[in-house]
Amino acid sequence: MAQIDDALRKLVTERAAGLCEYCQAAQLIVVYMEIDHIIPRSQGGSSEPDNLCFSCRGCNGYKQDYVSGIDAQTNTEHPLFNPRTQAWNDHFEWADDGILLKAKTAVGRVTIERLRMNRDDVLSARNLWVQAGWHPPIRGRFPTR
Repeated sequence: MAQIDDALRKLVTERAAGLCEYCQAAQLIVVYMEIDHIIPRSQGGSSEPDNLCFSCRGCNGYKQDYVSGIDAQTNTEHPLFNPRTQAWNDHFEWADDGILLKAKTAVGRVTIERLRMNRDDVLSARNLWVQAGWHPPIRGRFPTR
């Protein structure tokens, strides 16, 4: 595993405002956050800031070394969401209840599916976060560590 020094970890964390750049879970309500290589090192990705993003353990764990997925609606391959080159709001939105993450594009669909962003345990957690007033996230609501 690539070592990410403290200065680089701080840059990535602050740039993300303490939110997972995939599912938008806040650092203060998720036990463990990680630094993800958008293009995995196994596929030639670097540890440069432009290839790193802040990710919750769940999203990073399901992403693994994948960079794309098959869209169930079109049966075509699409790249996963890239937080360095794409805007989150272009590909995702919250359902009215603030719990279910919905896709607006094929990139959003394959990312939600590949990272299992609406798995049962996450939906249960989001429900509690909504009740506590912590979700859906508002950028800058939570301070970074």
